[in-house]
Amino acid sequence: MNDVAIIGAGQSTFVRFYPGSVRELAFEGFSDALGHAGITAADIDASVVCSAPEYDLQRSPAGVFAEYLGLNPGPTFYVETLCSSGSTGLKLAYSLVKSGLHDVVAVVGFQKMSEISSAETQERMGRGADIQWESPFGTMMPAYYAMYARAHMQAYGTKPEDLAAIRVKASTYGQLNDRAVYRKAVTAEMFTDTENMMSGSVASPLRVGDCCANADGSSCIIVASAEKARSLCDKPVWIRGIGSASAPVNLAGRDLFNGLAVARQAGAQAYQMAGVGPKDIDVAEVHDCFTIAEMMAYEDLGFAGPGEGRDLINGKETYLGGSIPVNVDGGLLSKGHPIGATGGSQIRTIVLQLRGEAGEIQVPDAAVGLVHNIGGVGLYGNVTILSR
Repeated sequence: MNDVAIIGAGQSTFVRFYPGSVRELAFEGFSDALGHAGITAADIDASVVCSAPEYDLQRSPAGVFAEYLGLNPGPTFYVETLCSSGSTGLKLAYSLVKSGLHDVVAVVGFQKMSEISSAETQERMGRGADIQWESPFGTMMPAYYAMYARAHMQAYGTKPEDLAAIRVKASTYGQLNDRAVYRKAVTAEMFTDTENMMSGSVASPLRVGDCCANADGSSCIIVASAEKARSLCDKPVWIRGIGSASAPVNLAGRDLFNGLAVARQAGAQAYQMAGVGPKDIDVAEVHDCFTIAEMMAYEDLGFAGPGEGRDLINGKETYLGGSIPVNVDGGLLSKGHPIGATGGSQIRTIVLQLRGEAGEIQVPDAAVGLVHNIGGVGLYGNVTILSR
């Protein structure tokens, strides 16, 4: 069967409010990817659309986008695994190409979070949990991750200032990312200043500065067979490993609370498939919806031992120039989190790194990259390993 490569990657600028329609929003990421790949819509023979439908006013967006983006009459598919929809879409596209069913597939992720009110958004996020046994009790994403933060602190002595250090790093690189929502510096002192918004409690121990924000945005990854990739692209990026896992939706069904089992399982699968280990990764994008999520990712992916993630961030090992640069595009904490577009944005960052096109945030001689994309509160886990 064919090897599979990424030949183009694009995204819109992530914003708090996008003034156009969802199809116009999707076009921005799609057209950016076409330009990056140096192809036209006529070269694409199938598409995968990714979003979390509870936020969409448009039903069946895959059909709408196929028409608007000029992809008819090719087949189009719709994928949803909450915040990890983009990476799940890449796995579907990989499978379609690997099987020989299609040669070139576009994975389009989008979310226009501003189409509904903040109250409606929070209610829908709550419905990402079990609507019979958990969400009726008022659980929300910050509260869930706060429970994980508490468990991590109890197990390993992690402190709020360790989490704040992750946001400080995110802002360091978010300032350099012209596609990010937040491009301002964040300092550790902001977290201890009671007059500063960053210090405000959301769900203890998580503060405003520990949480990413909703955003509107789109992304697009173009996947091709080896033959097509070599004929269309000078610098294909190869998909070497893909791992996926799921966990019980109810936290009462879980036995791990200082890490995410789906990340560990998906990571192990991806490492085995790619024939590499954590020490072989030159640059990584991890799902930092909250600072504790990035801390757990360091440990779940084997970049640090249990409880040692704080040593990585405090020693600046996850900065550019460190042993394992992580989220040097600012991560979700700076870019914002347009649910269906997030995974594609993460993948785009690693594609640019491996092609040597990352500009000010380029990791020198990056050859192997990893993307860690989580859906819900560790409900879905996807880890993808790419190489040049």
